Order: sequence, then structure tokens, then C-alpha cells
Amino acid sequence: MQISAVSKEINEWSGSVLIAGVLEGTIESQINLFQTIIKDNYLRQRVKDAKFEGKKSQKLSIELLEGNIKKIVFVGLGKAENLLINDLRKAASIGTRQVFSYERKLGIFFPWDAFDPSSAAFAVGEAIYLSSIKDLRFKSDPKESSPEKEVELIGLDVKAANLSIAEINPICEGVKFARELVSAPPNFLTPYQLAKEAEKLATDYDLDLKILDKKECEDLGMGAYLAVAKGSDLEPNFIHLKYSPIISKNKVVLIGKGLTFDSGGYNLKVGASQIEKMKYDMGGSASVLGAARAIAELKPSNTEVHFIVAACENMINGSALHPGDIVKASNGKTIEVNNTDAEGRLTLADALVYACQLEPNAIVDLATLTGACVIALGDEIAGLWTDNDQLSEQLTSAAHKAGEGIWRMPMQDSYKSGIKSSIADLQNTGPRPGGSITAALFLKEFVNSDIPWAHIDIAGTCWTEKDRDINPKGATGYGVRTLVNWIKELSLKSN
Repeated sequence: MQISAVSKEINEWSGSVLIAGVLEGTIESQINLFQTIIKDNYLRQRVKDAKFEGKKSQKLSIELLEGNIKKIVFVGLGKAENLLINDLRKAASIGTRQVFSYERKLGIFFPWDAFDPSSAAFAVGEAIYLSSIKDLRFKSDPKESSPEKEVELIGLDVKAANLSIAEINPICEGVKFARELVSAPPNFLTPYQLAKEAEKLATDYDLDLKILDKKECEDLGMGAYLAVAKGSDLEPNFIHLKYSPIISKNKVVLIGKGLTFDSGGYNLKVGASQIEKMKYDMGGSASVLGAARAIAELKPSNTEVHFIVAACENMINGSALHPGDIVKASNGKTIEVNNTDAEGRLTLADALVYACQLEPNAIVDLATLTGACVIALGDEIAGLWTDNDQLSEQLTSAAHKAGEGIWRMPMQDSYKSGIKSSIADLQNTGPRPGGSITAALFLKEFVNSDIPWAHIDIAGTCWTEKDRDINPKGATGYGVRTLVNWIKELSLKSN
């Protein structure tokens, strides 16, 4: 997809499809403007018949018989005084869904004046790109019916918009990569295949790569991670990618939960647990590897970034983890496993210990960790847990800029009693109330207290059952843009 800003006026533009954002109360002036370039004497009546007023998310699609423009899509933006940049993002997505199969040039005509041209161009271009992605890899005929589009953002200052537009492709390709990883079936995306995908990233984008096999993980004492992997016939793969700028003033670690399939183990997922969807239990690893894809191409300065995934399956065989087993993590802490379906935190425990040994300035992990987080925040908002106010503010700002919902949750220290074990140091689950909080408190036990750390639970946000804004049904790629924004900001502040 080619996206560009064009400073020409709307009456100078020539293309086949136009998406026009309309503020509530301005439809008459918009009709007067468009009738100068659209030879349709019935345009006003058609808008009136559809009762289109420019209310937020309202849409009206009109086919045209004469002239270069074959179709115009009006999308409501709501009242001018309430307009947010996310409204432009949503309107672009709504409009794009109406014209996906059209062939020629696509024009976007929005009221840009309320926003910085660079930010507006990026938000709208990104929304169009991400709304257009279709994953057809596993279709018998995977040919895309619609050819690549040329998208022009009409009426924008070209010089101001071009720099941000240049970043759209790397970031959106990172999101696309994450979506494809999550969408891939578990008989394709095994722990080995996930490691091969990381290997391809390393080769294509000059990243350093280390893959630890089972024996190497045993040598490092990763008893919690390996205990989960025992139930599968497939070997675990511990993935460590590294991006190294020429000059490094910061070092951060991004960790993604990498359960390529989660049956629940002997605490088998049944009933409403949606076991058939558990291919997306590696959503955290997809976000981290998608961020690696984007960062490797953007090449931010000053910040060295490590990407870590403890990949495995949670299955059932004669060697599988039992409820009641006690395992030892690589920091020496013992864990009583009272639920084999709380396996992600066991794999993350050893990944966090490994990350701390790299002595970074900060660690952030992403995981489809708890159903409790979905109950608390739904499917549009991820939960954020950290004791570090600065890190919380940075990640919240990065998510807000990306239009990705996030909410800081409490690290209630008194809830730690819920994960105490009478025969081991910890147990891997606590009582049902506050389940996402006790999960975060469990992870905290494996992080050095002097290292800023944040945990983001994406159990609700990594997958959607409906077309929503820029996310078609299925994998969302949530977290990639938040992580990239955070790394970019760290790099700028280090200049």
C-alpha cells in the first residue's frame, strides 16, 4: 500500500474512491463543496433521504455514474468540539471497510486543521493499512481479490506529514506479522516454528539471535518453564533476539508469553473455556516479535532491545505436569502447582529471571495471562501492573498514542498471601477474587526489586470476535504499536 499526503485542494484531486469525514452540522457545506467536483444533481437529496448528519460513526456510501470518482463514502466524525485523533482513526477504518474491493486510487478528505499534520497523517494512514489486512495464507486459493492501493491524504501539509508516513509501513508490517503468528493454527505454529520465525527476523533485519534448547534450559535451572513443556511431544524453544544500535544508552527487555497451544494440561479446559481458541495463548510472544520486526526496520538510536520468548505447548501425556507437583524456577524459588492451567506464569517466571541477568534498565512482559483480566476490563482494554510510576506513565502514554486501550491495575501487596504455599515458597494460583492481581504478584517474585518492571495482560485484547475499528475479526496484533512507541520515546529522550 502506497500512502502519501497531497497538499492539493479537493477539487484538484482525481481518483476513483473518496472517503470524506464530516463534522456534525457541516453536511450542507460539504455537499456544496462536493457538488463542484461530483456531477450528481441528486447528491443533496440522497444525503437527506439517508438522514446522514455527520454523527459519530454514521456512514453513507454513494455510487456515482459519471466522472472519475466512482464512489464516495461519507463518515460522521461527531461534534467539532469533541473531535479526537482517535475519531479520525475510526472514521478511516469505517470508510476503508466500505471500499476494500475497489481498485484504483483512494482519497481521504478529513478536517485536518484540528491536529498536528504529522500525527493526523500517521493515525489515518495506519488505520487504513491495518483495516485492509486480510490473512488468506490457509485458504485453498490465497489470491487477494483487491490489488494494492494508492492512498492520498488530501489537503495535508506534505512536508509535515511525510516523516510520520514513512514509519507507517514498518509498524503496520510488525502488527501484520503479529496477527499472522496468532492466527496460525497450532499444527503449523509449533514452538520450533516460532523459533524459525525469529530466525528469519534475525536474518532479514540483522538481529542477534540465540535459541536455547531443552538441555541448555536445564543447565540454567529453568525448572518452571520445562515443567510446562514436559506434557508435549514437541521440544521447547527459548528465543532470545537482540536489537543493537550503534550507540546504546539504555537496555530494555520485552518478554512475550509463548504457549503455542494451551490445553490446560490435566486441569483441562472444558465448557466455556474455548479450548479451540487456545492457539492465541502465544499472543504476547507475537506482540514482542512484531515489535522486533518494526524496531529492526525503524532502527531507533540509543536503546538496545532484547526480545525473549519461552516457547512451548501445555499438553497432556504420561510425563505431563501434575496438579500438586512442586517445581523449582531458575532463581531457586519453589512453586506448588495447584492448577496446570496457570502455566503461562510458570514459563514467564524463568524468562523474567533470565531477563534480570541481562541487567536492563526496564523489563516489560506481555501475556494472555488471566480470564480475570477479561472479566475486569473486557476485550478493548489491557491491564497494566507495575510498582514504577514512571514506567506506568510511559507505557500508558505509548498506548494512548497508538489508540490501544490500557488501564493501570493495583499491585495490592496484601493479596500476596493468596499465593503462599504451606509446603513450597509459592503456589501458582491464588483465590478466585483478584485473580489477575495475584498473577501479577506471582510474576513479581521473579524480578529483581531494583529493575523497573511492568506486566501487561492482553488476554482480552489480543483477539476479537467482531470487526472493531482497525481490527478485523480475529487476531489484533495488540501491543506492537504500544511497545514501538515506548521504545521510540526512550530513544528520543536519550538523545
